[in-house]
Amino acid sequence: MFDLIPFEHRSSSLFDYLNKMNQDVFGEIEKEFSPCRTDILDKGDKFVLRADMPGFNKEDIRIGIDGDRLTLTAEHNEESNEDGKDYIRKERRYGSLSRSFDISNIDAEKITASYEKGVLELELPKQAAVQPPTRQIEIK
Repeated sequence: MFDLIPFEHRSSSLFDYLNKMNQDVFGEIEKEFSPCRTDILDKGDKFVLRADMPGFNKEDIRIGIDGDRLTLTAEHNEESNEDGKDYIRKERRYGSLSRSFDISNIDAEKITASYEKGVLELELPKQAAVQPPTRQIEIK
């Protein structure tokens, strides 16, 4: 009876099986529901970060720097209708998101940002590489 089990299953533990089942069921659900999807491009002297933030106005978005951490936050409030009688269905509600990035090798003073059509774009200039001083040592 045990000869009917495929070879790769013989060496797998129960935990491997559960992990695979979890991936099969949930797939890449984490990517589907990430707070804001981002692309980061290396342009040589700078990085370009593009973050999808649909539904937010420019005024709703905050970009903060704390040490070597850059944090994007966005928040908008629920649209309200005083009497509530005009709605047939109401799905749009309060929303917020927050995402942080390590900027330890970035010149934080020169970061620029723009927002157009639901996409936030940050230009993150790289810090100039510090060359250690060179010198000749005289032999005595």
